[in-house]
Amino acid sequence: MKKFIFAIFVLGLLFFSLQNVLAQKDYVCAVYFTGVGCPHCAETDPIVLEELPREYANFVVIEYEIYQQTENAPLIYRYNEEYNSGLGIPLIIFNKEQSLSGSFSIPQEARETIEGFQLNKCPLIDGSSVDFSDLNLVSLSGFPKIWYQGKILIKVGPGGDSELLKELLVKDDLNEVLKDIEFQEIKPFKIPLSGKYVGFDNGISIGNWIFQWNGPALEVLPSEGETATEETPLAESDLKLTMAKVLSLAAIDAVNPCALAVLTLMLIAILTYNPTKKRNILLAGLAFIVSVFVMYLIYGLIIIKSFQLVQVLTAVRLWLYKILGAGAVILGCLKLKDFFQAKAVCKISPKVDKVIARITSPKGAFAVGAFVTIFLLPCTIGPYIICGGILCPLGLLKALPWLLFYNLIFVLPMLAVVLIIYLGLSRVENISSWQVRNIRYLNLISGLIVLGLGIAMILGLV
Repeated sequence: MKKFIFAIFVLGLLFFSLQNVLAQKDYVCAVYFTGVGCPHCAETDPIVLEELPREYANFVVIEYEIYQQTENAPLIYRYNEEYNSGLGIPLIIFNKEQSLSGSFSIPQEARETIEGFQLNKCPLIDGSSVDFSDLNLVSLSGFPKIWYQGKILIKVGPGGDSELLKELLVKDDLNEVLKDIEFQEIKPFKIPLSGKYVGFDNGISIGNWIFQWNGPALEVLPSEGETATEETPLAESDLKLTMAKVLSLAAIDAVNPCALAVLTLMLIAILTYNPTKKRNILLAGLAFIVSVFVMYLIYGLIIIKSFQLVQVLTAVRLWLYKILGAGAVILGCLKLKDFFQAKAVCKISPKVDKVIARITSPKGAFAVGAFVTIFLLPCTIGPYIICGGILCPLGLLKALPWLLFYNLIFVLPMLAVVLIIYLGLSRVENISSWQVRNIRYLNLISGLIVLGLGIAMILGLV
């Protein structure tokens, strides 16, 4: 009987030991740096964050996005100090001996590298490493996203229960994990990658973490309280700030004397050629405005694309926003300098003046509108460059509506001038003289606005 009891005891020990061994999976953990808007990251993000965690059941990725979440940007420097991993993105760090960067190395070598590990501890920012099973998620620096098997954990604030969070990530029975746990069910939102979004079926908020996953919904009931929405307060705040910055820069650009001077010269030329046909004023003015709008939209897309290419150099990208702020300060100071000058009206090149004087039709106005934008660029491009740098992290498609909005504001004064002349509310000469009399004060107002914006950008207030 004693032997039987001893055998049962030994079998129980073996059973629980086997359970413990199975629970301690040999995870392969890596840290991944990326940036939404980085063209090379667009090639690697789907591989590292979607494909590999699904292909390898033990692969965990700790992602740090550094373009949209600037709080994460300094971390790449600290990792480079400990791991000599470089400052270029995309970058995936496995340990001090193995890291991959670039859109060629990661797709070519990531799978082979993962398969070469039986176990790889998570590389930490201080140079140490720890098995994922023992990792304290709450202690991770910055605001990481943790990807595993079609699930994602997103840190949005301090604190949390690390063991509970890891169970959510690695265990299949979420209902059992969340039993008697306070959480809120949220509407799942798409996670931005470079060039695409990743959607999820379900989402919950638990403490200062968000957990999203694909598959069956929960059966356990969430805690009482408000259900979070897809748009977070942070996203709404960013939207308002972007609107304010774009609107300010566009308004400053809109009162630029060069664009209005060219328009008034063109209208005078058309009236001189045929003073009785006011309809030509409307058609020619609209054709000119449409041409300027289209050309400046093209220039805006080129500016954003150029900034995206610069963003590949992470060391430059980390300082780009402050550089743009410094540019805004310089632009504001130049505007204020113009206020103290006796004459602050744009001087039109004699060659451009001759071309404008020959306009006699709406077709000619459209062609000249496209032509003179090249000569207007030195006079009008400053606010546009700053705006392009602010919008570049959004990517071309998401930045396009903002560019349309900017250019609509930019051409509004020109549109107002055309309508005033067409409706007979004023003469071209009167508008031109009003511009000369008041341009100093417009420069004062626009200079103060853009100077304030630049200082706020440098100080990180906007």
